[in-house]
Amino acid sequence: MIRHLVLFKLNEGVDRDDPRVRQGYEAFRALPGTIDEIRHWELGWNVSDRPIAYDFAINSAFDDADALRRYVEHPDHQAGVALWREFSTWVIADYEF
Repeated sequence: MIRHLVLFKLNEGVDRDDPRVRQGYEAFRALPGTIDEIRHWELGWNVSDRPIAYDFAINSAFDDADALRRYVEHPDHQAGVALWREFSTWVIADYEF
């Protein structure tokens, strides 16, 4: 299995009530219903007030590297990425477990 973690930082001046952010959240929330490769899916807003914390996280799992690649290339995932690119930056970690 491959764990795929993504941590998002909203751009300066952007908050989670921004309509673009709400649209991006809904796009990613819907992915388990459209991408068969997803085996585990969690997403949520950070609850920590620590300055080092990121704003939003996705914790997901896939059978193998090929399934993760198909997910990354899927048009619904790419559409969500295009939305988030407009108002955030992110880091990822992919590891076997």
